[in-house]
Amino acid sequence: MNRKNHDSPVESRSSQSIDFSMVLASAVHDMKNSLGMLLNSLDELRQEQGESIGESPRFNTLQYEAERMHNDLVQLLGIYRLGENNLSAHMEEHFVPDFLSQHMARHTPLLDGLGIELEIKAEDINGFFDDDLLTGVLNNTINNAIRYTRSKIRLTAAQQQGFLVIGVEDDGEGYPESMQHSGTPGFKSLDFKSGSTSLGLFFASSVAQLHSEGDRTGSIRLHNGGSLGGGVFEIWLP
Repeated sequence: MNRKNHDSPVESRSSQSIDFSMVLASAVHDMKNSLGMLLNSLDELRQEQGESIGESPRFNTLQYEAERMHNDLVQLLGIYRLGENNLSAHMEEHFVPDFLSQHMARHTPLLDGLGIELEIKAEDINGFFDDDLLTGVLNNTINNAIRYTRSKIRLTAAQQQGFLVIGVEDDGEGYPESMQHSGTPGFKSLDFKSGSTSLGLFFASSVAQLHSEGDRTGSIRLHNGGSLGGGVFEIWLP
């Protein structure tokens, strides 16, 4: 048998070009959609069972962790698109109090189950921003605040120095000094060995930078204090 016209297994494998990053992105996208369906089912189950399940610590932990994983996958996809130069901000005008109210409604069932109060303190202002990208930032920030707050989370919005400033405050112990900063953390600064990669901060600052007007660019700021005395996350959008 003449074998000259048949590629060897090694040659066949080496001739295949596999974009592993795209394979991972596709898998992450599928997992994100599955978790989204799981979260919808958990919301429906909470509505059906009422207080009997809403007060269950195990159920609330399940929903919290599923939400956290979903947020992480959204951020990973966003960062992948950013690396592929395929992530941009689509600006539209929004009435900021209504935008924040939508977020409050989404998180209210879990917060009620955990005994955490969520309130909004926002000026009656409009803002131009990409609501999908900002939704990803706020969902992650609120989820983090749930972990560290004692009893209350506040969403704020105001105009400062020509910027729209949207904040998430809590009444916990606040950010450690090493995390308090203004600006953009670099991707090379992410530390996977420490167990705290700051992936959410990198995503948030990247989203902020996608919002620009003239020579002004968005940014994030982390500090302590605010009206609740705990951690304060702010995203500044021109």
